[in-house]
Amino acid sequence: MHAPIEILEQHWGFSSFKGSQEKIINAIINKQYVLALMPTGGGKSICYQVPALAQDGICIVVSPLIALIHNQVDNLKNKGIKAVALTGGIPFNEVIDLLDNCMFGNYKFLYLSPERLQQDIVQERIQKMKVSLIAIDEAHCISQWGHDFRPAYLACANLKEVLPNTPIIALTATATQQVATDIVTLLNFNKPLIVKDSFVRKNIVFKIFKEEDKRYRLKQLFQSNNQSAIVYVRTRRLTQEVAQFLNANRTSATFYHGGIPKKEKKAKLNLWLENKVQVMVATNAFGMGIDKPDVGLVVHYQIPDCIENYYQEAGRAGRNGEAAQAVLITNTNDVHLAKEQFLSVLPDTQFLKRVYNKLNNYFQIAYGEGEQTTFQLNFNQFCSTYSLNPLLSFNSLQILDQNSVIALSESFYKKSTVQFISTKSQLFDYFEKNQTIAPLVQTILRTYGGIFDFETKIDISLLAKKTSTSEHGVTRVLDQLKKDGLIEYVAQHSDLEITFLVPREDEITINAFAKKVKERQQIKVYNLEQMLQYIETDICRSRQLLRYFEETVKEDCGVCDICILNNKGIEKDTPAITSEILVLLKAQPCTSRQLIATLNYSQNATLEAIQEMLEEGILKINSKNQYEIE
Repeated sequence: MHAPIEILEQHWGFSSFKGSQEKIINAIINKQYVLALMPTGGGKSICYQVPALAQDGICIVVSPLIALIHNQVDNLKNKGIKAVALTGGIPFNEVIDLLDNCMFGNYKFLYLSPERLQQDIVQERIQKMKVSLIAIDEAHCISQWGHDFRPAYLACANLKEVLPNTPIIALTATATQQVATDIVTLLNFNKPLIVKDSFVRKNIVFKIFKEEDKRYRLKQLFQSNNQSAIVYVRTRRLTQEVAQFLNANRTSATFYHGGIPKKEKKAKLNLWLENKVQVMVATNAFGMGIDKPDVGLVVHYQIPDCIENYYQEAGRAGRNGEAAQAVLITNTNDVHLAKEQFLSVLPDTQFLKRVYNKLNNYFQIAYGEGEQTTFQLNFNQFCSTYSLNPLLSFNSLQILDQNSVIALSESFYKKSTVQFISTKSQLFDYFEKNQTIAPLVQTILRTYGGIFDFETKIDISLLAKKTSTSEHGVTRVLDQLKKDGLIEYVAQHSDLEITFLVPREDEITINAFAKKVKERQQIKVYNLEQMLQYIETDICRSRQLLRYFEETVKEDCGVCDICILNNKGIEKDTPAITSEILVLLKAQPCTSRQLIATLNYSQNATLEAIQEMLEEGILKINSKNQYEIE
């Protein structure tokens, strides 16, 4: 047994533990079950890595994200610690070799996904290993009340049966009391140590800007901030667009999303980690497990689906303890888009039953039959045949997959992409020599804006309908355009491999988990409502966030946008603001943006003063939409 503090100093360079780390580590060494609720940046990984290194044997780590797994393994390898990642896409023979290495190669950590954990060969080999500790990271995924519920996580409970004398630690940065209770129950923890460090992040200033022109506000933020930053958006295309906008406005930025090749991802990440670019514009998976302590600003450019995700992502700012900001830029249209994106695509039980029924009819599966049969499904054709909404149907198939009614191939989740790499003049020249394909190309250009600038997802079925041709005809033309060097084209057929895992029983099949599906939908509605309430609150931002996680603080933070508006005496001194506005406008007319940027007051206070001055006839608006003295 090695002293935990010596291991911490040797591998991490710290001379003391923080928060509840030492208490948790001692409990693990004493073979106790532990649930650790710690904020982002609270040092969760040290809680299992240190005790694993302090003892003989290997630590099994279950984690939901491949990127997170590889990041953790790379970090351990860089410290000279032997670790292996068992993720998807590894050939069976290689899986066997990796598991053998874990048994005989003096490895200290085996990271795997919950899906891998369900494989018989994996469970068999784990039973033969000398396992010192089991760590279940992002443990909220086991609870249907958690924001990232993942049914495969329920299999984590099997580890307790496979390794009954091995301590288990479950860790999460975002869990309400209900989720915490669920974790303990589902993992069948006996007299666990439950540790909850305060989620308070005193060094982070939370702000919300309500701005119709969000890009203008984004530009303003970076004109006054040269710290390392993350900008979160919800689509791959928007990562590119926002990065381009920032670069065009003298802020160095790059973008990151799941569709980028691995080598390019690493290059982009290193540019940001080494501060060669200031801003990483990314989709919401980015940042999980990436330890960059000097992030001074995290911006959410669109409304997240829940407070858990928002707080976890915002918490990637200020991990070094220095002052940092977490900013959400939003407007009234965003609220509508969020409801449309997160709620309108949730299938109810009746629609789910309809999709399952039609799926069986499509393949002519008789009642009581179909178990372990596999088919190729043209998804677009299936939806068209039964007049089904594609988005609702897509989500229905995912629910059937999650509940082990069917199994979907991974390729189903990918779509064909196109980007024109020719100039428009080259394209017109090409039309003259290939007039038969001009109508299809013109339809593509009319349907998908920005296709010259970005890799764009396209719907082959839709294009076939619009041009009165077959899907095969569309793909043939796209193949030709790619061959002739006019486009970059990544083809994904709408066929998917689908395996029926249980016999057909129609409503009986769905009724088995219908209540659970309904509850999950209600949770998603509730989560978004809480997020929207946070945006509209007049309560201190920090207090409201902590209240959501059942943590009470007596004092306001004093620095968020609400506190500044409510508590800063000068903000309520409208005559002082009016006086300064008049001084500026005597020199020259100004827009509201110019006044807000120049004056040392909040946006709301400045706009209220302007409105009062307009109503009293002190100001007027000129033809250039500027304010000037009447």
